Amino acid sequence: MGNFHPTIRRHHDFDADRDAKKIHKACKGMGTDEKVIIELLSTRSSDQRQQMKQNYKATYGKDLEDVLKGELSGNFEKTALAPLDRPCEYDARELRKAMKGAGTDESLLIEVLCTRVNQQIIAIKDAYKRIFNRDLESDVQSETSGSLRKILLSVLKANREEGLEVNASLAQKDAKDLYEAGEGRWGTDELAFNHVLAQRNYMQLRATFEAYKCLTGKDIEDAIKSETSGDLEKAYLTLVRCARDCQEYFATRLYDAMKGAGTDEETLIRILVTRAEIDLQTIKEKFQKMYDKSLAAAIQSDTSGDFKKLLIALLH
Repeated sequence: MGNFHPTIRRHHDFDADRDAKKIHKACKGMGTDEKVIIELLSTRSSDQRQQMKQNYKATYGKDLEDVLKGELSGNFEKTALAPLDRPCEYDARELRKAMKGAGTDESLLIEVLCTRVNQQIIAIKDAYKRIFNRDLESDVQSETSGSLRKILLSVLKANREEGLEVNASLAQKDAKDLYEAGEGRWGTDELAFNHVLAQRNYMQLRATFEAYKCLTGKDIEDAIKSETSGDLEKAYLTLVRCARDCQEYFATRLYDAMKGAGTDEETLIRILVTRAEIDLQTIKEKFQKMYDKSLAAAIQSDTSGDFKKLLIALLH
């Protein structure tokens, strides 16, 4: 999938005891030392943050999350709590939040489920079971419907082929199947789309999209836009864009979260926190290239206070 780089790596001089003491001191007495909290959360890897949490609990007999909840508020609190979960736990909580109560946040389900790789999906399902004692697939089954439900359940099977090998004749065949399932007939036969988009490896999909272009003279994204609508269109486009260039997909999501009036802070938090240890450096580079301004500058002008400081720290 090419080279991509994180913004957060393991801290070379890590000492969980020292960090637990530092964060304890930052939360003690009158006022909170936000600077220390920001520094610790944005310069330690996920494993290191877990160790810091365990040491904090062992030393002070309290959960670090509860202490921070008492000290912080608003978007800064949300962003500070997010990295204290393991990535799969954070994703599991986001998915639960998207389905709990009245109404379902389909966009969030699509963004998380259609962009994660097999191991991540398996880990998310396990975390969901562990934290909520519920089955993620059953919840998606009951909280979504129709075509969207089908594609999300396909993705949740975590059956995507691993590896990078490309089978050119399969790409031709899949392209033909997609054409016949979509533009080549009245109504769209989603089974073919679900099968191909949820199961082929990303390099194979790229070859399929090329073959589709040669066969029909049309880009697969344009075909999807003319054949589907609403959440199904969103899910298919997310899968296609992730196969083509996942970092570009997230750069676009970040841009959309900040354009126009108002800011979608939840999306900013979710993408920065979940991608920091995977490919956030590369997402930053894509953002700069696509929008001719830095992601940091965009965030600077759209957010404020300690919330802004922590987001900017996650970027470096």
